[in-house]
Amino acid sequence: MSFIRNILNSRSHENGNFFLQLKDIIGFKPKTKSIYLTAFTHRSMNIKDDQGNPINYERLEFVGDAILGSVIAAYLFEKVPHGDEGYLTKMRSKVVSREHLNKLGEELRLIDFVESKIPKSNFGDNIHGNLFEALVGAIYLDKGYSFCEKFVYKRVINPHVDIESLEGKVISYKSLLIEWCQKEKNTFNYEIYEDTGNDELKHFSVKLIINDKVVSKARATSKKKAEEKASKRAFFAFQNQISKLH
Repeated sequence: MSFIRNILNSRSHENGNFFLQLKDIIGFKPKTKSIYLTAFTHRSMNIKDDQGNPINYERLEFVGDAILGSVIAAYLFEKVPHGDEGYLTKMRSKVVSREHLNKLGEELRLIDFVESKIPKSNFGDNIHGNLFEALVGAIYLDKGYSFCEKFVYKRVINPHVDIESLEGKVISYKSLLIEWCQKEKNTFNYEIYEDTGNDELKHFSVKLIINDKVVSKARATSKKKAEEKASKRAFFAFQNQISKLH
């Protein structure tokens, strides 16, 4: 098919080297190679199949997200027989959090495989997690669920999933802080303003105000990151009081 040739021709590096390195990561020889090439093709390449459908990693990312969640859910179900639905859902969210997936993708240096017309330095942190999910999706479509499960155990569960540590892991300091403020009837407000400074990338600064007092400040490349960073600093300032929630 011409669209497969388009993907093959779009690679700026040698395909043999690509699949050799990929084999080291996934632990087996790829069967349907075009799927893995798609898993590392950014939408900026503007490649389409014979029907005009776009070819990039985003659809594989969708599949990978579902399969990854399924494998983790089954593992937790067997590993923690006393956990109810709420507990299992929270624990799964911790394992497949965006922060954790970004670290996994970064550890495997998946961004090195990406074909894009956008400089890699312009990508945000989420590219690493997106590529990891796309790779999981590619493995599933290429080799099926059992191979996918083995990969997730090898790269996610065995080296990174510890039930006791996960139980104490905070997914969102902002959510935790807001929950505490609402329970204790504390007023709170995030004051955000653009803070370009001397940085090339636009930054945002935030002041977290609780009961009319500034309790923390933070700065990051997005409003969400700045709020989370400020919330984390406030959490440690009020840790003893907040810990009573759980």
